[in-house]
Amino acid sequence: MSRSQEKTGESPTTPPTGAEGKEPHQTRDGNSVATEDGHPVPMDGAAQVAGEEAGTLRREFEELNDRHLRLVAEFDNFRRRSQTEMAGSGIRAQANLVGGILDILDDFERVTTLDPEQATVQSVLEGVRLMEQKLHRVLMGAGLEVVDPTGETFDPNVMEAMMRVPTDSPDEDGEVAQVFQKGFVFKGHLLRPARVSVRVHE
Repeated sequence: MSRSQEKTGESPTTPPTGAEGKEPHQTRDGNSVATEDGHPVPMDGAAQVAGEEAGTLRREFEELNDRHLRLVAEFDNFRRRSQTEMAGSGIRAQANLVGGILDILDDFERVTTLDPEQATVQSVLEGVRLMEQKLHRVLMGAGLEVVDPTGETFDPNVMEAMMRVPTDSPDEDGEVAQVFQKGFVFKGHLLRPARVSVRVHE
């Protein structure tokens, strides 16, 4: 206490800390503060707006997070269904191909069980030709393509030159002279190039 205060008899003053000089604390609703005796005191307007915006942002975040989790679960289910369908589609395609070949296997079995004393060479050859045609139909139906470039211009993408054949005609330069072995393409993929000889003008 200062000398001037002693003379006047006044006690030192302390600035109030609350509405009635008591320490304030925030209430549960976040929109006001209360002193120790429980009387609410309104918060500053800017602080109240900030609290409301924080609550709105929290709700929006929870909604977005929930939506994200649902999308992740739906995509995972879609991926599993797609994998299952693709696997099933591949198995069905293979089964159809094998099923078409089974009849040809039966034909081979009948040929191998022919009585040599009764079968003729002509009948055996005819049976083999029929089996070849049937096998071609099955494989072509599955997407196989034959590369038979006789008389065509040499194409290194689907052909392999085994030898060169000289020619006096410039018009025949680069032309396939002979096919030693046919090539095959399956659904755009080269399985085997056609092996050929190529005419070369010299």
